[in-house]
Amino acid sequence: MPDNRQQKHLTPADRQRSVVTRSTLASRGLELALKVRQENEHTRYDENDAYPETVRRWYYRAEEQDDADAQYMLGVMYEEGDGVPQDAAEAVRWYRRAAEQGDADAQFMLGVMYAEGDGVPQDATEAVRWYRRAAEQGHAGAQYNLGVSYANGKGVPQDNAEAVYWYRQAAEQGDADAQYNLGGRYASGDGVPQDDVEAVRWYRRASEQGDARAQGFLGHMYDKGQGVPQDDTEAARWFRQAAEQGFALAQLSLGFMYNEGRGVPQDDTEAVRWYQRSAEQGTAQAQYNLGLMYANGRGVPENWHEAAVWYRRAADQGLADAQLSLGGMYILGQCVPQDYVQAHKWVNLAAARFLSSDGESRDQAVQLREEVSSKMTPAQIAEAQRLAREWEPAQ
Repeated sequence: MPDNRQQKHLTPADRQRSVVTRSTLASRGLELALKVRQENEHTRYDENDAYPETVRRWYYRAEEQDDADAQYMLGVMYEEGDGVPQDAAEAVRWYRRAAEQGDADAQFMLGVMYAEGDGVPQDATEAVRWYRRAAEQGHAGAQYNLGVSYANGKGVPQDNAEAVYWYRQAAEQGDADAQYNLGGRYASGDGVPQDDVEAVRWYRRASEQGDARAQGFLGHMYDKGQGVPQDDTEAARWFRQAAEQGFALAQLSLGFMYNEGRGVPQDDTEAVRWYQRSAEQGTAQAQYNLGLMYANGRGVPENWHEAAVWYRRAADQGLADAQLSLGGMYILGQCVPQDYVQAHKWVNLAAARFLSSDGESRDQAVQLREEVSSKMTPAQIAEAQRLAREWEPAQ
């Protein structure tokens, strides 16, 4: 089949991360935990000593003195099983006592517990209530999570403008996740006027903190000359930083840069290496590109069996180019059994999935469908059409 590969375009959509998990403790909680370990080297729960001396001291401060710091720390200890038996309900109890005194870290953690249904029934509305109380005190993690809640419409009506407002509050405090999401919002124009220069500014701030996703999208902006002058060398530099952290889309883009010799010396072997790493993470375009490298013997020995493996993985995810190539292999019986029903199914799916801007590829799929139909019985065509109707992309 002809090489129909196109450059993978990183779409700067607002990819939401899930709400910050409970393992992401507030900085003060980590400081207090360190203090516990300095006071007692054996803070892990010991069934022979249910209440080590350090825990007794924290408990006294929390219960008798109504000390919010101690209440928060006991919440952390019960949540982590640190010096006490792990008990999410007890963690919630102590977080709540501290939160009701206005402790922002405890309010944040209580929101997380409600969001995850850990120690309390899951309740997105309650999660938002506690996030908001912490966010209004300037807690960056709570501001970010509140932004996610508005973006996803969980616990509050979906509202892009509110999501952006809270992302900005967290981003201006240096929260890399919020900076990344804010960059995505400016790139897509969701909740703010579309502005590539602002997108680059926020992607760069997150990138400089090591956020792999932001690095990948910053590379995309340099690749396309959006918000910055077009610069292949800078694009490759940022793609590499993200790719080395395992960001699959950046691995795909870096593979393409090596494939084309853009911003780096042309090197098919390096292209294959990065396509492979992305493909193994399930990136359909990388799987297809890797199949092409095997089919054309570029960077690897020519191997149509391997090409078919990677085409199928991409086709199963719905990539039209891969479906077209796989259909062509079934028509020819090239490293797969010749099967006109399967061929018709795949080229028919490809024809339906190509965009109007992919006119040449779509025309090719339609032409192949007509050619293979001429070799099939009506019953075979009906079976192929049934298979196409029932096909669903792999998850």
